[in-house]
Amino acid sequence: MNIPEDLKYTKTHEWVKIEDGIVICGISDYAQQELSDIVFIELPEIGQRVEKEKPMGNLEAVKAVSDIYAPVSGEIIEINEKLNNTPELMNKDPYGEGWTVKIKMSNPEELNELLTKEEYDKFIVHGS
Repeated sequence: MNIPEDLKYTKTHEWVKIEDGIVICGISDYAQQELSDIVFIELPEIGQRVEKEKPMGNLEAVKAVSDIYAPVSGEIIEINEKLNNTPELMNKDPYGEGWTVKIKMSNPEELNELLTKEEYDKFIVHGS
């Protein structure tokens, strides 16, 4: 399982990359493996405000339908339009082409509550 060192993670299996005060996020490799083949995704609209740990969209996989949670609070400034026609990018490249949204943070301190690679790895293995 791939857990990149340079990202932050949530207990709901989203990843976060920070670039110039903007949060790029997606679902983790662990999440896409657990869900299996992703066949549909519903993302928030550009301009929509999201709240940390609240659902901001959902995805449908062969095994289940799952919410996608906002890792931080803020405003959606971009969505990955490619996922509308090729949601399987989330399976093939969860940390690259399979990103979901970009968020302009309203509270950068929330980043301190996210998990490091080591903390996320421990959470997956031990559940705490």
